[in-house]
Amino acid sequence: MTTATLPAPASARRSLPRPRGLLWTVLRLHRTALWVWLAFVAATAGFLLWLTGPAADATQRKLESYGYGGVLEASSSSATLFAFTSGAYNDLFYDPETLITLASFAVALFAAGPLIARELEEGTAQLAWTQSVSPARWLAAKLAVPACFLVLGDGLLVALYRQLWHAHGNLLVAGIGPRALYFSLGPATLAAPLLGLALGALIGLAVRRTLPALALSGFAYFLVYAFRGNHWPFQGRYQQPDLHSRSWAIDTTGARVPDPGCYTDRHCLAAHHIARFGREYLPSPDYWPRQLLETGVLLALAALATATAFAVLRRRAV
Repeated sequence: MTTATLPAPASARRSLPRPRGLLWTVLRLHRTALWVWLAFVAATAGFLLWLTGPAADATQRKLESYGYGGVLEASSSSATLFAFTSGAYNDLFYDPETLITLASFAVALFAAGPLIARELEEGTAQLAWTQSVSPARWLAAKLAVPACFLVLGDGLLVALYRQLWHAHGNLLVAGIGPRALYFSLGPATLAAPLLGLALGALIGLAVRRTLPALALSGFAYFLVYAFRGNHWPFQGRYQQPDLHSRSWAIDTTGARVPDPGCYTDRHCLAAHHIARFGREYLPSPDYWPRQLLETGVLLALAALATATAFAVLRRRAV
């Protein structure tokens, strides 16, 4: 005699728990940080689009209302005419760079504190290791999930920032040398927060206490940032893809005069009867080689910190 097994009702099948992997667990556990990152990317991208569109158009119209402003093209260089009225746009132009830099610091703090050290301090990581998750898989998921979102988000911001630079870099105040954009116009933008993530994870695993890990990771990343800005061996003085060649001024009569060096000081401009400035740019021959070399160094340091983190975890988990 045989017995037939009836299939479970559809309602019963729907009520069965669905398997949830380790990646889903990481997303759910740190969903607040994920939403904060997505909001940051959306807000910064919106700011960059505003600078590319409405803000640039308003600045150009303001310059034209004064009777000057425009671009003169040449075969190997371009001379752009400006007035001090574009100073507000000049300041706003660099704000996204500041936001991106602060985000890299925030990544290092998040990796050291909430991502790693807090779970070790509260014992939730050790509980996961007693289940079906090995310590190595746990750390790999902890690093892989935020790394993917960092690369995607920063990649979008870099693309928008480069579009802004190429479209409206001519609206920056001519006489003032563009401040260093650091990681904001090249692939090093993607490598910098990955290094912060790896450093934070390493410090979190070594310290295993949330507050000390936060402090140490912030200090460690600050040292990297300061060294990169002042003593990076191969950096030199490169700042942007186009280098300032020479500047001049044009007075109220339309004659070209020597640059007096006062670009936003209205009293100085009035004393010299300066109406606008001119500036000549030439392509930087070493920007991309140094940018790519810097990216490689940052990624190598991130890989070294990641390997060290796995070694520390292996010793601590035994």
